[in-house]
Amino acid sequence: MAKRDSFFITTPIFYVNDVPHIGHGYTEVVSDVLARWHRQRGDDTFLLTGTDEHGQKILRTATANEVTPKQWADRLVESAWKPLLKTLDISNDDFIRTTDQRHEDNVKVFLQRLYDRGFIYTGEFEGYYCVGCEEYKQESDLVDGVGQFAGQKVCAIHSKPVELLKEKNYFFKMSEFTKPLLDLYEQHPDFIQPASARNEVVSFVKQGLTDLSISRSSFDWGIKLPWDESHVLYVWIDALLNYATAVGYGQDDEAFERRWPPQVHIVGKDILRFHAVIWPALLLAAGLDLPQHVFGHGWLLVGGEKMSKSKLTGIAPTQITDVFGADAFRYYFLRAITFGHDGSFSWEDIAARYEAELANGFGNLASRTLAMIAKYFDGTVPEAGELTEADQAIVDLVAEIPTKADTAIAEFRTNDAISEIWRLVDALNGYITEQTPWAVAKRGETERLGTILHTVWFGLGALDVLLSPVIPEAAAKLWEVLGTGAITDVTITEADQWQRYAAPTVHAIEALFPRVDSSEVPETPVPQHQA
Repeated sequence: MAKRDSFFITTPIFYVNDVPHIGHGYTEVVSDVLARWHRQRGDDTFLLTGTDEHGQKILRTATANEVTPKQWADRLVESAWKPLLKTLDISNDDFIRTTDQRHEDNVKVFLQRLYDRGFIYTGEFEGYYCVGCEEYKQESDLVDGVGQFAGQKVCAIHSKPVELLKEKNYFFKMSEFTKPLLDLYEQHPDFIQPASARNEVVSFVKQGLTDLSISRSSFDWGIKLPWDESHVLYVWIDALLNYATAVGYGQDDEAFERRWPPQVHIVGKDILRFHAVIWPALLLAAGLDLPQHVFGHGWLLVGGEKMSKSKLTGIAPTQITDVFGADAFRYYFLRAITFGHDGSFSWEDIAARYEAELANGFGNLASRTLAMIAKYFDGTVPEAGELTEADQAIVDLVAEIPTKADTAIAEFRTNDAISEIWRLVDALNGYITEQTPWAVAKRGETERLGTILHTVWFGLGALDVLLSPVIPEAAAKLWEVLGTGAITDVTITEADQWQRYAAPTVHAIEALFPRVDSSEVPETPVPQHQA
């Protein structure tokens, strides 16, 4: 089992039937901020992401584009999914593809283990299948179609018709895990987060689990079962096992021992049941330790609805980063959305927050602090004299915030962590306004001026360290002026001691967040509904 200071975090692996949208970017960014924070607090951190490349949906997409499924996957991975990580400055430690040999070989090891333990049997199954979800649906998961699909049952998530399938398949005895899973949820109430997600899963499992069809024989794009190569593995079982195969399951016991189990799986709420029901049942059957947490975050809404290409509300991450930059994308989605809840995106909101909070709030604070030290003290950071009550309040706040932000991060309250840190941004800007260092300089009170600017400099350095997981590019630029070495050398929970790494002199810098012309900001799309 992994050591206590291990922090193994995963994103879902994303389906390569299409290019990424901002919902995928949101998941990546939240996971990356958590990973960067834990890495900088000294934890043995490992961030895993990747792509899901098997299944009927990929096969159909590739066929429609007149290429093989592997050719399609290769094209999308290299042209869209890996570039997404670079665009958003994601610090992943591994990128796994379900077509990797290391994955396919060791999935078979896991499957054989379940088979040998008696958890897999053959049978016939008939049910409604959503190719978009790659999932058999219960009647309660279906709704009546509208428009061109009127009179048909459609998937509640994709709004597209399901297919009635009947196959001879292999089944996993998931029904045996109804009680063990309910016991898990009761004994570890924070296993599923947030509480709303936990309640939904508990309610579902209390209805009783049925055995799960884990193979398909009507197509061959997938991992063949080791004991029957006429069947390929159900794509969701294939996908879930990436979390184990990526860290050495079946081939590197030492690596697996170091990393396993994950501290948290970050997933969208639409795939919560796979991770909070099927996945722990599989691990229990295999005799492996369970992840500590599964966190199901909400959807990003555009125009009040879930994003949809058919409704013309799909937005690519580059549409945002081309205007505002990667740091602004990262900051906005963590600051504006309560993690675990649905959140609305609008161009108007990101533009307003960029100007008020990043450009005017943090960016201007950095610029004017460094400019005043350069102007009044030739760039040499002045020493602090006797502290007033106002000065001490800033020092105390700097000492208080790292612990509070760290607690919020540990509880996956990313927006609360940023809110805590932003208290210092607001306090420093208010302090400058109240202390009027320019007026103090005009009166020739050099010692008092030095104390004011030293206090602001001290707070600014702590801010830079605390914000480095969130806005890494801007933080690194500011650190080039404020500090020595790399900003990640400073333990984040000791941000109030950053001055041990301080540079002796500073200089003015260009704006960390340059003004954005309003003409560059698009209008938020309005969902277009089919008649």
